[in-house]
Amino acid sequence: MRPGPAPVTDTERSAAEARSTLGTPAAEPEPPVAGPEIVPAYAADAGDHDAILDQFLAAHADWERWRTFSDDTTHAIHESQTLRIERVHEAHPRETAWTVAAYEAPVSDRMWHLTATGTTPAPVLQTLLHHLAEGDGWDTAVGSPVGEKTVTAATKPLTDAGWKHTIDGRRIRWTNLSGDVGIQFDAFAAQKPSSPLATWTIWAGPSMDHPTWAVTASPCTPSSLLGNLAENLTHGTGTRQTRSQQAQRHTLFTATAHTAPPAHPVSPKGGPRR
Repeated sequence: MRPGPAPVTDTERSAAEARSTLGTPAAEPEPPVAGPEIVPAYAADAGDHDAILDQFLAAHADWERWRTFSDDTTHAIHESQTLRIERVHEAHPRETAWTVAAYEAPVSDRMWHLTATGTTPAPVLQTLLHHLAEGDGWDTAVGSPVGEKTVTAATKPLTDAGWKHTIDGRRIRWTNLSGDVGIQFDAFAAQKPSSPLATWTIWAGPSMDHPTWAVTASPCTPSSLLGNLAENLTHGTGTRQTRSQQAQRHTLFTATAHTAPPAHPVSPKGGPRR
């Protein structure tokens, strides 16, 4: 005789091990991620924006890098002092991470500006930087009105590609057939250079109100720059990392296995009861 519970029998020990095995799904190796997929430019990955800026500056000696005291922001300034890029490194992905501004003279007021969020796809951003490197950033005069000719030139690639064209009051919008990318022109903002409203908005995602990424531009933004961006949206391509169907099935199976209700305990048959 000894105090305490009776020792576990062989039958009870086998039943406990069986319950433990049934309740824990077998570990499976994670299927490999599929290679990069070729997708339209507007659906491509954002990539490393800092690396994109580094490559741009390394390739163009007429641009110089300037860092702020906190190192949160990098400024890239053209040797003419009239075209400047501001890159905010730690910006929220959906907030402004890039600002491009052009000036008539080094100490004059700003002619035009453009912003891009941190989720802007790498091909779109590279198209923007390539245009700036070509020296076409000064082809719009300060205060020049945005007329029909400017709008037509900026959106010609969209019209040629058969994008849907709609007018809603003061806003004109072009969207692709699937409706997940578009460009909007605000006629009211175009006549108010000092207004905080964006004259041009380029976006992609579920809707313009909830975009995955967005680029905005002021009234005097060169139509050639907007046209290059529009051309990239209609014909440009990029890469996006995607998981294979096998990996997706594995994820679904694993989630289902972990959330499934536990099996009922197996009552041991036979053996002494105490």
